[in-house]
Amino acid sequence: MYTQLEQRGMLEPPVNVSTLRAMKQNGEPIACMTAYDASFAALVDAAGTDLVLVGDSLGMVIQGHDTTVPVTVDDIIYHSRTVARGIRRAFLVADMPFMSFTKPAIALDNSIRLMQEGGAMMVKLEGGDDQVEIVEHLARHDIPVCAHLGLRPQSVHKIGGFKVQGREPDKATEMCASARRLQNAGADIVLLECVPNEVGKMIRAELEVPVIGIGAGPDVDGQILVLYDILDITQGRTPKFVKNFQAGRDSPLEALEAYVREVKNREYPAPEHCFS
Repeated sequence: MYTQLEQRGMLEPPVNVSTLRAMKQNGEPIACMTAYDASFAALVDAAGTDLVLVGDSLGMVIQGHDTTVPVTVDDIIYHSRTVARGIRRAFLVADMPFMSFTKPAIALDNSIRLMQEGGAMMVKLEGGDDQVEIVEHLARHDIPVCAHLGLRPQSVHKIGGFKVQGREPDKATEMCASARRLQNAGADIVLLECVPNEVGKMIRAELEVPVIGIGAGPDVDGQILVLYDILDITQGRTPKFVKNFQAGRDSPLEALEAYVREVKNREYPAPEHCFS
C-alpha cells in the first residue's frame, strides 16, 4: 500500500488528520512549526515536525509588514507550493488570509485553490462563532479545517494590538463555547493563540479534536511556533511565549530538533513562556 513511500525512503506514512487525532487520544504532544520555503521546509520535516503551517505570518517575517493583513491568497499559494516540495512526512496546513473567507462560496473557492495550487492538506481560518457557517460549508465539501481562536492577528486593528485574550472569566467561557461549536461544525483542529494556561487546559479538555497552542500554556495537545522565532532571526520585540532554540547549537537543524524534542517531552513551554 505504501510502495511509493518506500521509494521515497520513508519508514512510516505521512501524518494525516487521523494521525493527529490519535496523537491526542494517546497523549502524544504534537510538534508544529511554520515554514515558508522549500529549504527550511526540508529542515523542519527532517527535525520530526508533525504539522507545518504556511502562516500569514509570512507578511511580517518574510515581506516585512507590521501585520498579516496585506498577505494575499496568491502569496499563500506561492509559499505553500514551495513548502510542499520540501516536506515528506509532515501535515501541511495553509492560512486563509485576511478577507479570503467572508462568505461560504468565497471560502470554498479559496480553499480549493490553496489545496489544488498550493498543495495544502488543510486550511486555517481565524474567527469564532462568526465562522461556524463557513466551517460547516467547507466540511460538507471535505475540506479539512483548522479553526483559530484567542488572539487573531488579522483582527489586530480592531482589537487594538497584540493582546492576551480570555483573561476575563466570561471571555474564557465564551471562547470555550466557540471552540465546541467550531468542532461540531466540522473543524478538525483548533489553534489557540495568546491565552492564559487555564483557558488552554479547559478547551483541550472540552474538545475531541486536537488543540494546538501558541502562547496557550503547556496543557494543550501540541505547540506551534514561527520558524524564525525558534531560530532567533525575527526582528523586533520577541513575544513572551517564544524560546530561542538556536542558542548554544551549531546548526538550524539542531535547533529545530531541540524544539521538537522539548515539545514531545513537555519541557516547552516552561512557566516563563506562559500567560496567567
